[in-house]
Amino acid sequence: MPFNSPAQNANYYLDYQAQVESNARTYPRNLPLAIASANNIYITDTNGKTYIDCLSCAGALALGHNHPVVLDAIQQHLSQGLPMQTLDFTSPIRHAFVQELLASLPPAFAARAKVQFCGPSGSDAVEAALKLVKTATGRRSILAYQGAYHGQTHGSLALMGNLRAKSAIPGLMPEVHFLPFPDAYRCGATCNSTDAGCTAQHHRCATLERLESVLKDDESGVPLPAAVILEVVQGEGGCNPAPDDWLREVRRLTAQYRVPLIVDEVQTGWGRTGSLYAFERAGIVPDVLVLSKAIGGGLPLALIVYDEALDLWQPGAHAGTFRGNLMAIGTGLATLRFIREQNLASHAAQMGKYLRSQLRHLQTSMPFLGDVRGRGLMTGVEIVDPATHDRNGVSLPDGECARAIRKACFERGLIIELGGRQGSVLRFLPPLVITQEQIDAVVAIVAAACQAVSADQLHRRSVAP
Repeated sequence: MPFNSPAQNANYYLDYQAQVESNARTYPRNLPLAIASANNIYITDTNGKTYIDCLSCAGALALGHNHPVVLDAIQQHLSQGLPMQTLDFTSPIRHAFVQELLASLPPAFAARAKVQFCGPSGSDAVEAALKLVKTATGRRSILAYQGAYHGQTHGSLALMGNLRAKSAIPGLMPEVHFLPFPDAYRCGATCNSTDAGCTAQHHRCATLERLESVLKDDESGVPLPAAVILEVVQGEGGCNPAPDDWLREVRRLTAQYRVPLIVDEVQTGWGRTGSLYAFERAGIVPDVLVLSKAIGGGLPLALIVYDEALDLWQPGAHAGTFRGNLMAIGTGLATLRFIREQNLASHAAQMGKYLRSQLRHLQTSMPFLGDVRGRGLMTGVEIVDPATHDRNGVSLPDGECARAIRKACFERGLIIELGGRQGSVLRFLPPLVITQEQIDAVVAIVAAACQAVSADQLHRRSVAP
């Protein structure tokens, strides 16, 4: 029978959740929301308040909430009597999904591609990628990057740059070695933080030479790795994009030393960064591509696409009951077709540039907005303390101020999250269908929130003993 219990005050649900759900829960602690309904980029809570959603289920809702294309795919699935779960048995809709997926990839990659459906989380797809490259190469070490986020399972957690989540867990996957990731805002060279980013040459000493040294120096202390894994745009790391030249050099070096390159596009895939896949902008081809979030059209789905030369693992080497989530495959197929037909990647590029241009206008009057960066509709604003400076003269990150701004935004009806060092980066991940008028509404709330936080800071300083 349908669920028709009358909605209670939001605090009723939040208090009950705090009593009975795990201490590991995250979002409700800082965004106390009890959701009653959602549509497009809007969420309405059980108190009747409507919010603009610039979190989009951590980027999973490419088309926003309850998009007609997704709802229609679900209704068709149900009306045709299709099964919900099929393990890895094939079917016409699974066949069509794989064909559409391969057609969306660069031809040079698709021509040699194999596809492995995984359990429904991005973390499981990362685990599959690790097992694949270790099996294919016979090697054991992995090179990852500082600031990275690849999931919360035991192996993927070992690849995480942030120490908070991993410090309490002993015995994580061994032999993970971390390299510095380029940062146009803090590298100390003559860089800029525009959409064009900065060049590989600015980062050669800190990053590329370090990678090359590890790969070729027999005294580096690091065995030749099974893979290098990276995000083209670090998400949890603060919406930090890798420069195109830098990425091309990483690809050149890994190819030269026959080290597979895993590109994690769990958050960036399917148009988020202004191209269907973030790696396309640099013109490279990875050995392994990890996908989840948007590819299910809002339902859980994850997979890896990889070069056929790596396909050396045996039947059953990676499995999972829900790797045949056929409804998610159907909604994912409908979503990908809509993204391609409507050219939403290009729309995301245009709207992302507009969002960042409007946010940069705020910097002139708000010096704690230290950097505005990103690609497409994946934007970060680093909050800093203007009274402090690092050795390169750049203001230090201010997580406390960022948390205050997030709270002020939420109070005014805008949902955003934080990332980066000290949680100092405001992160914007709106649906790809967001309009210019909706962006104007987002920026207006951010401006009001920043003004309120700035006024509060000035007040506290004036009354401080």
